Amino acid sequence: MRRDYTERGPLLETDLAPDWTAQFATWFAAAAAAGLPEPNAMIVATAGRDGHPSARTVLLKAYDVRGFVFYTNYESRKGTDLAGNAYASLVFPWFPMQRQVIVAGPVERVSRAETEEYFASRPRGSQLGAWASPQSRVVPDRAAVDDALTAVTERFGDEPVPPPPHWGGLRVVPETVEFWQGRSSRLHDRLRFRRTGEGSWVVERLAP
Repeated sequence: MRRDYTERGPLLETDLAPDWTAQFATWFAAAAAAGLPEPNAMIVATAGRDGHPSARTVLLKAYDVRGFVFYTNYESRKGTDLAGNAYASLVFPWFPMQRQVIVAGPVERVSRAETEEYFASRPRGSQLGAWASPQSRVVPDRAAVDDALTAVTERFGDEPVPPPPHWGGLRVVPETVEFWQGRSSRLHDRLRFRRTGEGSWVVERLAP
């Protein structure tokens, strides 16, 4: 199906906020206000030591000038990829808005205090699930997962559930943040914030 991008108009350098965090906040708020389902959903692309790429969708849980944070099992596929090659790319696919945000940069673990604070805010079922699931590993059947959940539920009883030692936050520290807006005839606007070696940021226009 052919589609032309004509609804939103241009994205010019003069339209950008002074920094990527303010620009992302503006677009993120617009995506949420438009009623997009889970506007914080983002594709995380990684590659392990073998160079084989892997991608999946996760939820953004926090962002600030330090970067974009999500939480996961460190022993999952993405966790092991990043242990061997600590670099990732993110894509926020806000297609109904005719927009994307594309991020690339190194990845670091958040502090344990940040992990504990976030984990405490999760529903209890999600807390127990973090203990029950050997994420990304082969399991014999669904019953194995259900049995593991039953076991950890009995283990913790009515006690608070702490985060597993193999579970926590990862922060993508951006080197580039690209704001992509659809334009007619596939001549899209692509404006990228790029961090220089001196730590400052420059804005570059990329060819569509």
